[in-house]
Amino acid sequence: MSTTAAEIEKLNEAFYNSIESGDLDRMTEIWAEETPNRVATCVHPGWPMLSGRAEVLRSWALIMANTPYIQFVLTDVRTTVVGDVAVLTCVENILTAADSEEATFAAGRVVATHTFVRVAEGWRLWFYHGSPVLQGDDDEEETEE
Repeated sequence: MSTTAAEIEKLNEAFYNSIESGDLDRMTEIWAEETPNRVATCVHPGWPMLSGRAEVLRSWALIMANTPYIQFVLTDVRTTVVGDVAVLTCVENILTAADSEEATFAAGRVVATHTFVRVAEGWRLWFYHGSPVLQGDDDEEETEE
């Protein structure tokens, strides 16, 4: 793995650590400042597309404020760097506090794409897109065989 890919993966880990610890200051540092040609964009699983750094950071603040516990285990991490742009894809295996009284935890999977851009301060996140992986009866049958 190249040094640049390793840098991107380390920044990606910091992104998830900031969510787990509710560190909005660190999340703010990770996202790129906007320019006329570069607008932050974020698609949370099941949400409409958010555009603009302020709107994106507000969404993360809401998620952090309303999530008492969340943990990410990343798998299938792949990083491609082309010049000053890097794309990282991964599977987020998520464990979080459940909304119901019967279950203590809930689990889910999201396929995520992160696009990073190199700026004067280093690499910063430009786009995030998370898509839920639907799990149904078919997934349970495959694991039983």
